[in-house]
Amino acid sequence: MRIQFSLLLLLLTVSLTQGQNTLTPAEKKSGWQLLFNGKNTVGWHAYGSKGVPAAWQAEQGALHLNVPNRVGNKAENGGDLVTDAVFTGDFEFKADWKVGRLTNSGIFFFVQETPANKNIYDTGLEMQVLDNTIYEGADENKHRAGDFFSVANARVREVNAVGEWNQVNFVKKNGRLTVSLNGFTIHEFDLNGPEWKQRLAGSKLKDAPIAGGNYTGRIGLQDWGSTVWFRNVKIRKL
Repeated sequence: MRIQFSLLLLLLTVSLTQGQNTLTPAEKKSGWQLLFNGKNTVGWHAYGSKGVPAAWQAEQGALHLNVPNRVGNKAENGGDLVTDAVFTGDFEFKADWKVGRLTNSGIFFFVQETPANKNIYDTGLEMQVLDNTIYEGADENKHRAGDFFSVANARVREVNAVGEWNQVNFVKKNGRLTVSLNGFTIHEFDLNGPEWKQRLAGSKLKDAPIAGGNYTGRIGLQDWGSTVWFRNVKIRKL
């Protein structure tokens, strides 16, 4: 009976991970490429350094920042990750993410990895990835899941529960930025319009490359000392 149960558990695990971190024939035809293969951390490195910190692990089809005890800043043997590849021009990005209790993390776009930018958040536009319980009862801010940190609130807050997967879709095309979370549009901006420029000027990114209209760079994943998972991370040029 124990052997049968173990076999059933193995088959269930396989069925749950099958089809993750892969490209369909239609996606391949339209130019999608995987940024995470589900097996290892090839294609990523620590921001401002080389290699991938030990706290980032590829396990059960997810890129997992393993932080057993939340520390509130960088994890032991951790650090922010960025893609080896630099992306220019228009693109579409997709990823799934889920968080643990009180997790704080983020996905960065347009990261300029240079000595002048000591921290990833000095340069990249961050979409918050976190457990909104952190801010339960707090005044409205630009720190909750789906928000662009210090730049803009998400239009709606349609975030799945802790431990459940969320899907983000990020599109930069023809000078416009459109972001959806779990099928709901949460951001729409004209990157050349006065509203967006004013938002950047009044944010912590006022001196970042994007404030000067430079929308090229790497994709980044934040380590803020708490457990987070990513999968189905993919991108295509438009």
